[in-house]
Amino acid sequence: MTTSDTLHIIGGGLAGSEAAWQAAQAGQRVVLYEMRREGVRTTDAHQTDQLAELVCSNSFRSDDAEANAVGVIHAELRLSGSLIMAKGDEHAVPAGGALAVDRHGFSGAVTEAIEAHPLIELSREEIDGWPPADWKQVIIATGPLTSDGLSQAILEKTGEEHLAFFDAIAPIVHAHSINREIVWAQSRYDKGNATDYLNCPMDEAQYNAFIDAILEGEKTDFKEWEANTPYFEACLPIEIMAARGRETLRFGPMKPVGLTDPRTGKAAHAVVQLRQDNRLGTLWNIVGFQTKLKYGAQADVLRMIPGLEAAEFARLGGIHRNSFIRSPVLLDEQLRLRADPRVRFAGQITGVEGYIESAAIGLLAGRLATAEMAGRACPLPPPETAMGALLGHLTNNANPDTFQPMNVNFGLFPPPPPFEITANGKKRKIKGRDRKTLLARGALQAYPDYEKGYQSSLMTQEAA
Repeated sequence: MTTSDTLHIIGGGLAGSEAAWQAAQAGQRVVLYEMRREGVRTTDAHQTDQLAELVCSNSFRSDDAEANAVGVIHAELRLSGSLIMAKGDEHAVPAGGALAVDRHGFSGAVTEAIEAHPLIELSREEIDGWPPADWKQVIIATGPLTSDGLSQAILEKTGEEHLAFFDAIAPIVHAHSINREIVWAQSRYDKGNATDYLNCPMDEAQYNAFIDAILEGEKTDFKEWEANTPYFEACLPIEIMAARGRETLRFGPMKPVGLTDPRTGKAAHAVVQLRQDNRLGTLWNIVGFQTKLKYGAQADVLRMIPGLEAAEFARLGGIHRNSFIRSPVLLDEQLRLRADPRVRFAGQITGVEGYIESAAIGLLAGRLATAEMAGRACPLPPPETAMGALLGHLTNNANPDTFQPMNVNFGLFPPPPPFEITANGKKRKIKGRDRKTLLARGALQAYPDYEKGYQSSLMTQEAA
C-alpha cells in the first residue's frame, strides 16, 4: 500500500540512494534530491553527476563474513535486499578477499535503478537551507561534502559546531604505463588471487630518496575554512605519514612483509602496492597513497617509484574536508534529530566512516522513516548484529566528547564471554580469530530474525 505523503531525501550518495530504495520497496513515494549536475554543479571530490559515485575501487573492503565486521555487514545488507550491495556484487572486480567494484559501472547501475523505480522521483534541485516545514518526513544524507547553505542551516538548527576531518583520494595509473619487468603480481602472504595486486620494490637508497622528495614536494595550500581541521587517522596523506618519521610509510602502506621480489627471491626494503581499479584491469590504484602534494610535484614523486618511471595517471591524488555531526548528542535511537524529529540523518554525515557503513545507515533511515509515515512499528537490528552495533555507536554508545568517524568493527559489538567450556568441561579463553568468529556467527544468527520481523511489519501494514 502506497502512503499519500512524500518522503524527501536530500543527497544521492550511497546512503541517500539506499534510503530511497528501501522506502520505495516498502511502498513509500520518495523524492530524492541530488544537486550534482554535470557541467553545472559538483563538489571537491566528485567527477560525475551519477548517484552513489565512488572515489576509489576497493570501497567495500573485506567480504569475509566469518571473521571480519565489514564482511558481516555485507552479509546483512544482502539479506535486506540492499540496492548498493546488489549493484556492488554485479560490478565486482578482482581484489582477493575484498569486494572492489568497477566504480563507473556501479554508480551507473545504481542511477539507472533509482530512475526506473516508479515510486522515486529524482530531482536535481539543491536544498540550500533547512527542509521546509510542510515536509512531513525528511532524511538528510548529504555526506561529508554538505553544501554551505545546508551546513549553515544544520549548524543553526542544532546549536552544535560541526566536527571535521580531511579525507584523501589516491592516484590511479594506466595499466599500460606500468613497467612489468620490475613490477610483479602477488597478494600479500599470497592471499586471494596472485594477480589482484602489483608490487613496486624499493631498496633502501631509493626509499630514502623517495621520502626526501615527499617531504620537500610542494603541497596544496589549505583554504581558510580548512584551518585547524584534524585528519582521519585511517586515511592519512603520505606527506603527513612521512613527516611523522622516516620509517612510518615503511611500516604502513609500503610495508614489504608477505611479499617476495621474484628477481631477488627476497623481500624488498619497501614496496608500493597497486590494486586493480576497474573491471577491465586497465586502471590501477596506488594503495594508501592519498596526498595533498600539488599535481606537478605529485607526478614527479610518484614516477620515482620503480616500475612507474613512465607512469600515466588517470587521476592524481586530492584531498578535501569531510564534515559530520555529533550524532550521540543530536540523534535519538531512530536517527531522528532531537531538535526536529521529522528530520533524520543518514550516511557519513552521521559520523560513520566508509561507503558500506553509509549505505547501512541509509537503509535503516529509509526503513524507519517509511514506518513512521505509515503509522507502524519498525524493529531495530539487535546490538549483536553489525548494523545494530553501528547504530548503537552513533546514537548511544559513543562518547560524545571524543566522537570521531568510525568504521564498523568488532569493538562496537557487545563483548562475548571471556571463556568457553570445552568438551572435557574445562575453561578455554576466547581470543584472537576465535573471538571474531564467535561475534560474526552471533551477528549472522541474529540478523535473519530482525529481517523476518521487518518483513512481517510490512505484511501487517498491507493487510491493514
